[in-house]
Amino acid sequence: MTLSTPLAPHHDGSPLHVSTAAPSLGETVRVRLRVPKSFGPLIWVGTRSNPNREPRFDEASVVGAADGWQWWEAVVEVENPVHGYRWLLVGADGRQHWLNQLGLSSLETRDHDDFRLVAHEPAPEWAASSVMYQVFPDRFAKSGTAPFDRLRAAGELPEWAIAADWDEPVDPVYPGRSKQLFGGDLDGVREKLDHLASLGVDLLYLTPVFPARSNHRYDATTFDLVDPLLGGDEALVRLVEAAHARGIRVIGDLTSNHSGDAHEWFRAAQADPAAPEREFYFFRDEEGGEGYESWLGVPSLPKFDWSSAELRRRFIEGPDSVVARFLALPFGLDGWRIDVANMTGRLGSADLNAEVRQTIRRTMLEASPDTILLGESTNDAASDFQGDAWHGAMTYTPFTRPLWSWLLEPGSPAGGGLGFALQQVPTLTGGEFHAAHTRFAAGFPWRTRLATMNALDTHDTPRFATHARAGAVPVALGLAVALPGIPVVWAGDEFGLTGEDGEASRTPMPWGSETSPEVAPVLETYRSLLRLRREHPVLATGGIRWLAVGDDAVAFVRESVDETVLVFAARSTATLEFDAAALGAAAGSTDAAAPLFGQARLEASADRVMLEASGTGFAAWSLPGVSAPSWQAGIA
Repeated sequence: MTLSTPLAPHHDGSPLHVSTAAPSLGETVRVRLRVPKSFGPLIWVGTRSNPNREPRFDEASVVGAADGWQWWEAVVEVENPVHGYRWLLVGADGRQHWLNQLGLSSLETRDHDDFRLVAHEPAPEWAASSVMYQVFPDRFAKSGTAPFDRLRAAGELPEWAIAADWDEPVDPVYPGRSKQLFGGDLDGVREKLDHLASLGVDLLYLTPVFPARSNHRYDATTFDLVDPLLGGDEALVRLVEAAHARGIRVIGDLTSNHSGDAHEWFRAAQADPAAPEREFYFFRDEEGGEGYESWLGVPSLPKFDWSSAELRRRFIEGPDSVVARFLALPFGLDGWRIDVANMTGRLGSADLNAEVRQTIRRTMLEASPDTILLGESTNDAASDFQGDAWHGAMTYTPFTRPLWSWLLEPGSPAGGGLGFALQQVPTLTGGEFHAAHTRFAAGFPWRTRLATMNALDTHDTPRFATHARAGAVPVALGLAVALPGIPVVWAGDEFGLTGEDGEASRTPMPWGSETSPEVAPVLETYRSLLRLRREHPVLATGGIRWLAVGDDAVAFVRESVDETVLVFAARSTATLEFDAAALGAAAGSTDAAAPLFGQARLEASADRVMLEASGTGFAAWSLPGVSAPSWQAGIA
């Protein structure tokens, strides 16, 4: 299918269009709109903000023109910590258009989809450029001195554990699904850091490392120490120090919604109704015994009651809290991923989520300010992710679910973790993929998008490769690398591992197979695409502008004044066309386009650009940067 997309006015939160991404409250920010010459004459252009819930308009003026685009600039005062704005364009013919994060509309738009300036503390500068690697410690690597082997030989493994050999299949059925223990440890992770470095990874995310009664450790028995089965506190210190020496940051995983039912706090609460820990949980009197609230009714995961000041003091508030302790030396973690962040502090009429997340971030700023805070939210996360605490989301709506629906074989089973309502993944066209991605991403401020995880899959989902269309893995990974957000590699994806659900995807790593004919090409694809991200900063922080969308292919550019990267992703044979003026300085010729990845064909004339794929594939080209007026040339 050939599809042509008309040029349209454009704005996003990137440095091309916004003078500062981290304004202070009360600061004036300069914002810019690009309008193509073909859009027609305009008699008024400006922004419409909604400070203190009262609309305000700020008129823009022309500050320059280049390559068929006119640049308009307005000044917006940041009057609220999250200050929304949209553009209004009035044509000489009386037409009115609104532009927000969803795109251009002839109808007045909702505040929910406005562009946003955020005056809260920003994410660390390194966040947007990160490449993340997720490790499930029990299944990643076993060191030569793994505690598991010693304890197994002595018959001293925990009573709950079901010992397994590394090459044994994963048991996805209870009790094996949570009790089967393969014995990976943190020194094993440390010994494989060269593998992460070879991929281009610079951010390691560890699922929980606290003692528990399961292999996943989301049912912590204490937050005071690292599980001795993983090597204890000293092993975490060794791992972080070795990772930092290679330029790799490390973040941990905290369960702010619940503990395990064997946690020392919960046992104290059960043993004595007068204990201070009693107020940490939601207990209720029931006929025939005492009950309590838990995560989704799972008894082993009792839910925290965050109205408790003592719980906050021990867990999330101040220098002696769990949050602060592991960010400080000797551990030196670089941040936290918070499990079940969407449910934290919420039960019925109670909603303390904002207080909890803001307290966590405040503690982090005091303990170690150059750290990142990511929150899990499995559905539409926008309302919680406006910049007041979470820097980015671990969520499936903007990227993972639309991606699966476009690139999996039709009729693929949904498995668990991705939250599809049906038993199979719906099939989307490229246009629907784009619409779903844009809809959910529009709820986030720009800088939140840059720190949100672009995951093909995680430890909670089937592996993407299990039901991917032939040749779709490079397309999916390419989009994770090229779209705004942090690309995520779930350990084992680079080996081509498969798994029908979250449990089956937690496969021990097949070390030693790296040079096999089945694995080597997959590894090389991962290394090449992640290297693309590392070598072209525009893919991390540049703006995004969609050029053309068809059923089987999509095209967009990531752009800055230094470089433009043209991206073309196709799930089958496809052709896309668009106006050559969309490429600015490179319009009319392919000479300026340097191939970066893939085998697709790029042809350009004075008027049109054509992209053609002979099958499933991902391609990218480097082009000159955008010709934009310098900020000094704008309004004072």
